[in-house]
Amino acid sequence: MKRPTAYSALGGIALLVLTGCFRMTPEYRDPDLGFTPPANYQQAALKEDPAAAVQPADRWWEEFGDPQLNQLIEEVLKNNWDIRQAAARVLESRYRYFQVRADQFPPLDVEGGYDRRKAGGGRIDQGLVFDTIDIGVAASYELDLWGRLASASEAARNDILLAEENRRTIAQSIVAETVNLYLQIEALERRLQIADQSVEAFRRSLEFVKIRFDRGLVSALDLRQARRILAGAEARIPQLEQDLGESQQQLAVLLGRYPQTQPPRSQPEDYFQQVATVPPGLPSELLIRRPDVRAAVAQLKALNEQIGVAKARRFPSIALTGSYGYASSELDDLLQYDSNFWNLSLRLFQPLFDAGRLKANQYAAEARYQEQAAIYAQTVLTAFLEVESALLTREKQLERRQRFLKFLDEARATQRVAQNRYIRGLSNYLDVLDAQQTRFEAEDNLTLVDLAVLTSRVDLYRSLGGGWAEPEPVTVKNVGWTIF
Repeated sequence: MKRPTAYSALGGIALLVLTGCFRMTPEYRDPDLGFTPPANYQQAALKEDPAAAVQPADRWWEEFGDPQLNQLIEEVLKNNWDIRQAAARVLESRYRYFQVRADQFPPLDVEGGYDRRKAGGGRIDQGLVFDTIDIGVAASYELDLWGRLASASEAARNDILLAEENRRTIAQSIVAETVNLYLQIEALERRLQIADQSVEAFRRSLEFVKIRFDRGLVSALDLRQARRILAGAEARIPQLEQDLGESQQQLAVLLGRYPQTQPPRSQPEDYFQQVATVPPGLPSELLIRRPDVRAAVAQLKALNEQIGVAKARRFPSIALTGSYGYASSELDDLLQYDSNFWNLSLRLFQPLFDAGRLKANQYAAEARYQEQAAIYAQTVLTAFLEVESALLTREKQLERRQRFLKFLDEARATQRVAQNRYIRGLSNYLDVLDAQQTRFEAEDNLTLVDLAVLTSRVDLYRSLGGGWAEPEPVTVKNVGWTIF
């Protein structure tokens, strides 16, 4: 009769386990942003063709047409240490999920022992030696009646999503920084060429003025002015070389390399390449594409599950423990049916007085959720700000570039007029030097404007989010259970 009794008890336990639990987690709803996203971005030129709102290209940096830049992006995604740190955090969150999820399953332990003792103390069997050998399996299980373990597991699962989206955010930021540094290096190399050209031109002008001064054709003031302009042009070069070296060192560190500098490359005057306008997409797509927004949602869902965990702790918990095995004084008889034993116990735990600790824990969880809801709304608002700002910056920088091109044309024309007037004896050489200086400054400023246009494009791509700049998937060792 023992065996049917044990099976009946185990069947009752299985019935309790298989019955559904009461989930205490509130239903998740997206927080109110406090504003309604518009149909189109205000600064986007989509009024003529709304169908132009498409998702940006996945490998957008290839639009610059630079194979070396493409190679650098592949290298930075593979070797950057910040991305590797983020990948390790993803692995940690996945294994933490396995740990939390394991609480939903009963642990099984094998127990065994050997005991040898001698009776004494006036007993009838005094002096006799007794041997006891036992082996068995023990298990314990907490019935998740209120969904505490399920909510904790779901919270850990959302932590995985949070870590993964944070990794994508870091990867996108690192890629954008890499492209910006590469463009900055190109601009500095171009500016160094302009500075070298200006120094060479002012040096020739100084030699020309000195010859005329020696002949008594110009005053000492003209000679001093020529020397001053040359010295000013030469003084700019060390700072440009320093900026170039620092940019190269920063780029090397992003690539996981030792921070070394390299000689500047030759950049042609037309190194700036006008690329097509970025289709910014629709505002609603921003909430789907940007990993930082998705990370904020994952964090919000995880905290919502933690509210359920905190609520469930205030309700009774039921724990089941049991064991089954064999015990005998002889090893040969150990596995005989007559030597078996089993026990099963059910325990109920309900806190009666905790000075409001569990209630305060629930309210704290709800407050953390409200805090994250505000963070989510601010993240979304900041994302829209970045897109609108990038669109506005690009539009105004392109407009500024057109005006600087016109200014550069006028500066070059002024230099030619000043030289012709000087040859005809209608002006002094200081007018020529001033025109030369203005022209080189205009070329340098145009390079800075070109850089602003290109970096604004990078900022727009980064602010729009999307599937670009995806690092390699993070692999996880199989520990017995799948994640999803």
